[in-house]
Amino acid sequence: MQLKSPLSRANLSDIAANAIRDLIVDGDLAAGERLNEVRLSERLGVSRTPLREALNRLVAEGALIARPKLGYSVKPLCREEFDQIYDLRPILDPAALKAAGFPSTEQLKRLRKINAKLASARNPAAAIDLDDEWHAALTEHCPNKALLDMIETVTRRTRRYEIALMREAPTIGLATTHHQDVLDALEQGRLDDACAALKENLEYGKAPIMAWLEARQTEARKTA
Repeated sequence: MQLKSPLSRANLSDIAANAIRDLIVDGDLAAGERLNEVRLSERLGVSRTPLREALNRLVAEGALIARPKLGYSVKPLCREEFDQIYDLRPILDPAALKAAGFPSTEQLKRLRKINAKLASARNPAAAIDLDDEWHAALTEHCPNKALLDMIETVTRRTRRYEIALMREAPTIGLATTHHQDVLDALEQGRLDDACAALKENLEYGKAPIMAWLEARQTEARKTA
Protein backbone atom coordinates (compact mmCIF):
# COMPACT_ATOMS: atom_id res chain seq x y z
CA MET A 1 0.00 0.00 0.00
CA GLN A 2 1.41 3.38 -1.00
CA LEU A 3 -0.36 6.58 -0.07
CA LYS A 4 -0.76 8.89 -3.06
CA SER A 5 0.55 11.92 -1.17
CA PRO A 6 2.15 12.66 2.20
CA LEU A 7 -0.28 12.72 5.07
CA SER A 8 -1.48 16.11 6.31
CA ARG A 9 -0.30 17.17 9.76
CA ALA A 10 -3.90 17.32 11.03
CA ASN A 11 -4.47 13.82 12.31
CA LEU A 12 -1.29 12.06 11.27
CA SER A 13 -1.38 9.32 13.88
CA ASP A 14 -5.07 8.60 13.15
CA ILE A 15 -4.49 8.38 9.41
CA ALA A 16 -1.34 6.31 9.87
CA ALA A 17 -3.16 3.90 12.19
CA ASN A 18 -5.93 3.46 9.62
CA ALA A 19 -3.40 2.86 6.84
CA ILE A 20 -1.44 0.27 8.85
CA ARG A 21 -4.66 -1.40 9.94
CA ASP A 22 -5.66 -1.76 6.29
CA LEU A 23 -2.26 -3.25 5.45
CA ILE A 24 -2.73 -5.86 8.19
CA VAL A 25 -6.35 -6.63 7.33
CA ASP A 26 -5.60 -7.01 3.63
CA GLY A 27 -2.60 -9.24 4.26
CA ASP A 28 0.07 -6.82 3.01
CA LEU A 29 1.58 -7.11 6.48
CA ALA A 30 1.48 -10.81 7.32
CA ALA A 31 0.82 -12.39 10.71
CA GLY A 32 4.06 -12.55 12.69
CA GLU A 33 5.86 -10.07 10.43
CA ARG A 34 8.20 -7.65 12.18
CA LEU A 35 7.69 -4.04 11.15
CA ASN A 36 10.53 -1.93 9.86
CA GLU A 37 9.66 1.51 11.19
CA VAL A 38 11.98 3.35 8.81
CA ARG A 39 10.49 1.70 5.73
CA LEU A 40 6.95 2.03 7.04
CA SER A 41 7.54 5.72 7.74
CA GLU A 42 8.74 6.25 4.18
CA ARG A 43 5.92 4.17 2.75
CA LEU A 44 3.23 6.17 4.50
CA GLY A 45 4.93 9.54 4.18
CA VAL A 46 4.79 10.21 7.91
CA SER A 47 7.50 10.97 10.48
CA ARG A 48 8.51 8.55 13.21
CA THR A 49 6.68 10.29 16.07
CA PRO A 50 3.09 10.01 14.72
CA LEU A 51 4.00 6.58 13.33
CA ARG A 52 4.99 5.38 16.78
CA GLU A 53 1.73 6.78 18.21
CA ALA A 54 -0.18 4.86 15.54
CA LEU A 55 1.71 1.64 16.26
CA ASN A 56 1.03 1.93 19.99
CA ARG A 57 -2.65 2.43 19.27
CA LEU A 58 -2.70 -0.75 17.21
CA VAL A 59 -0.98 -2.59 20.06
CA ALA A 60 -3.86 -1.47 22.30
CA GLU A 61 -6.35 -2.72 19.70
CA GLY A 62 -4.67 -6.12 19.62
CA ALA A 63 -3.47 -5.94 16.02
CA LEU A 64 0.23 -5.60 16.88
CA ILE A 65 2.62 -6.93 19.50
CA ALA A 66 5.37 -4.72 20.99
CA ARG A 67 8.48 -6.39 22.39
CA PRO A 68 11.44 -4.62 24.04
CA LYS A 69 14.42 -4.38 21.67
CA LEU A 70 12.49 -6.30 18.99
CA GLY A 71 9.97 -3.63 18.08
CA TYR A 72 6.54 -4.25 16.63
CA SER A 73 5.16 -7.31 14.86
CA VAL A 74 1.75 -8.30 13.50
CA LYS A 75 -0.19 -10.38 16.00
CA PRO A 76 -0.96 -13.86 14.59
CA LEU A 77 -4.57 -14.97 14.22
CA CYS A 78 -5.62 -16.64 17.45
CA ARG A 79 -8.69 -18.76 18.18
CA GLU A 80 -8.78 -17.65 21.82
CA GLU A 81 -8.75 -13.94 20.92
CA PHE A 82 -11.44 -14.32 18.28
CA ASP A 83 -13.61 -16.38 20.64
CA GLN A 84 -13.56 -13.58 23.19
CA ILE A 85 -14.02 -10.53 21.00
CA TYR A 86 -16.57 -11.87 18.49
CA ASP A 87 -19.08 -12.68 21.23
CA LEU A 88 -19.42 -8.93 21.79
CA ARG A 89 -21.09 -8.23 18.44
CA PRO A 90 -24.31 -10.21 19.14
CA ILE A 91 -24.67 -8.10 22.28
CA LEU A 92 -23.65 -4.67 21.02
CA ASP A 93 -25.31 -4.52 17.59
CA PRO A 94 -28.85 -5.47 18.70
CA ALA A 95 -28.56 -2.92 21.53
CA ALA A 96 -27.61 -0.26 18.98
CA LEU A 97 -30.50 -1.22 16.71
CA LYS A 98 -32.91 -1.13 19.64
CA ALA A 99 -31.70 2.37 20.50
CA ALA A 100 -31.83 3.51 16.86
CA GLY A 101 -35.43 2.40 16.40
CA PHE A 102 -37.19 1.95 13.10
CA PRO A 103 -35.31 3.12 9.98
CA SER A 104 -36.87 5.40 7.41
CA THR A 105 -38.19 4.12 4.09
CA GLU A 106 -35.13 5.52 2.33
CA GLN A 107 -32.80 3.86 4.81
CA LEU A 108 -34.53 0.51 4.28
CA LYS A 109 -34.15 0.86 0.52
CA ARG A 110 -30.44 1.57 0.95
CA LEU A 111 -30.02 -1.42 3.25
CA ARG A 112 -31.73 -3.73 0.76
CA LYS A 113 -29.53 -2.38 -2.03
CA ILE A 114 -26.37 -3.04 -0.03
CA ASN A 115 -27.57 -6.53 0.82
CA ALA A 116 -28.25 -7.30 -2.85
CA LYS A 117 -24.69 -6.26 -3.73
CA LEU A 118 -23.38 -8.40 -0.90
CA ALA A 119 -25.28 -11.46 -2.15
CA SER A 120 -23.49 -11.24 -5.50
CA ALA A 121 -20.04 -10.23 -4.21
CA ARG A 122 -17.21 -12.63 -5.03
CA ASN A 123 -14.14 -10.78 -3.81
CA PRO A 124 -13.56 -11.50 -0.09
CA ALA A 125 -12.48 -7.98 0.86
CA ALA A 126 -15.35 -6.44 -1.10
CA ALA A 127 -17.83 -8.80 0.56
CA ILE A 128 -16.57 -7.92 4.03
CA ASP A 129 -16.69 -4.22 3.16
CA LEU A 130 -20.32 -4.53 2.07
CA ASP A 131 -21.24 -6.54 5.16
CA ASP A 132 -19.62 -3.92 7.40
CA GLU A 133 -21.38 -1.17 5.43
CA TRP A 134 -24.74 -2.89 5.91
CA HIS A 135 -24.31 -3.25 9.66
CA ALA A 136 -23.08 0.34 10.03
CA ALA A 137 -26.01 1.69 8.00
CA LEU A 138 -28.46 -0.35 10.07
CA THR A 139 -27.40 1.26 13.35
CA GLU A 140 -26.18 4.67 12.14
CA HIS A 141 -29.00 6.54 13.90
CA CYS A 142 -28.23 5.04 17.30
CA PRO A 143 -27.93 8.03 19.68
CA ASN A 144 -25.31 6.26 21.84
CA LYS A 145 -22.06 7.15 20.08
CA ALA A 146 -19.96 5.32 22.67
CA LEU A 147 -21.81 2.13 21.76
CA LEU A 148 -21.16 2.70 18.06
CA ASP A 149 -17.47 3.29 18.81
CA MET A 150 -17.32 -0.03 20.64
CA ILE A 151 -18.90 -1.80 17.67
CA GLU A 152 -16.40 -0.19 15.31
CA THR A 153 -13.48 -1.32 17.49
CA VAL A 154 -14.69 -4.92 17.60
CA THR A 155 -15.36 -4.85 13.84
CA ARG A 156 -11.79 -3.72 13.17
CA ARG A 157 -10.37 -6.49 15.35
CA THR A 158 -12.43 -9.25 13.73
CA ARG A 159 -12.16 -8.10 10.12
CA ARG A 160 -8.79 -9.71 9.43
CA TYR A 161 -10.15 -13.04 10.64
CA GLU A 162 -13.13 -12.81 8.29
CA ILE A 163 -11.01 -11.88 5.28
CA ALA A 164 -8.43 -14.59 6.01
CA LEU A 165 -11.16 -17.23 6.15
CA MET A 166 -12.85 -16.09 2.96
CA ARG A 167 -9.53 -16.03 1.10
CA GLU A 168 -8.82 -19.64 2.06
CA ALA A 169 -12.42 -20.84 1.83
CA PRO A 170 -14.18 -18.62 -0.73
CA THR A 171 -17.29 -20.81 -0.71
CA ILE A 172 -18.09 -19.63 2.82
CA GLY A 173 -20.91 -17.16 2.38
CA LEU A 174 -22.25 -14.34 4.49
CA ALA A 175 -25.70 -14.61 5.99
CA THR A 176 -27.56 -12.27 3.64
CA THR A 177 -30.80 -14.14 4.37
CA HIS A 178 -30.47 -13.08 8.00
CA HIS A 179 -30.14 -9.50 6.79
CA GLN A 180 -33.39 -9.93 4.89
CA ASP A 181 -35.06 -11.25 8.04
CA VAL A 182 -33.92 -8.15 9.94
CA LEU A 183 -35.26 -5.80 7.27
CA ASP A 184 -38.56 -7.68 6.89
CA ALA A 185 -39.15 -7.44 10.64
CA LEU A 186 -38.38 -3.73 10.63
CA GLU A 187 -40.75 -3.08 7.73
CA GLN A 188 -43.48 -4.95 9.60
CA GLY A 189 -42.98 -2.91 12.77
CA ARG A 190 -41.40 -5.76 14.78
CA LEU A 191 -38.32 -4.16 16.34
CA ASP A 192 -37.72 -6.90 18.92
CA ASP A 193 -37.83 -9.56 16.20
CA ALA A 194 -35.42 -7.52 14.09
CA CYS A 195 -32.99 -7.34 17.02
CA ALA A 196 -33.32 -11.11 17.53
CA ALA A 197 -32.63 -11.76 13.84
CA LEU A 198 -29.60 -9.46 13.99
CA LYS A 199 -28.28 -11.36 17.01
CA GLU A 200 -28.73 -14.64 15.12
CA ASN A 201 -26.93 -13.18 12.10
CA LEU A 202 -23.90 -12.25 14.17
CA GLU A 203 -23.82 -15.56 16.05
CA TYR A 204 -23.96 -17.41 12.72
CA GLY A 205 -20.74 -15.78 11.55
CA LYS A 206 -18.69 -17.15 14.43
CA ALA A 207 -18.81 -20.93 13.95
CA PRO A 208 -17.07 -21.18 10.53
CA ILE A 209 -14.19 -18.99 11.66
CA MET A 210 -13.78 -20.83 14.97
CA ALA A 211 -13.67 -24.19 13.16
CA TRP A 212 -11.14 -22.85 10.66
CA LEU A 213 -8.92 -21.41 13.39
CA GLU A 214 -9.05 -24.67 15.34
CA ALA A 215 -7.99 -26.61 12.23
CA ARG A 216 -5.13 -24.17 11.64
CA GLN A 217 -3.88 -24.47 15.20
CA THR A 218 -4.19 -28.25 15.16
CA GLU A 219 -2.16 -28.42 11.96
CA ALA A 220 0.44 -26.06 13.41
CA ARG A 221 0.84 -28.31 16.49
CA LYS A 222 1.36 -31.34 14.24
CA THR A 223 4.12 -29.65 12.28
CA ALA A 224 5.79 -28.01 15.27
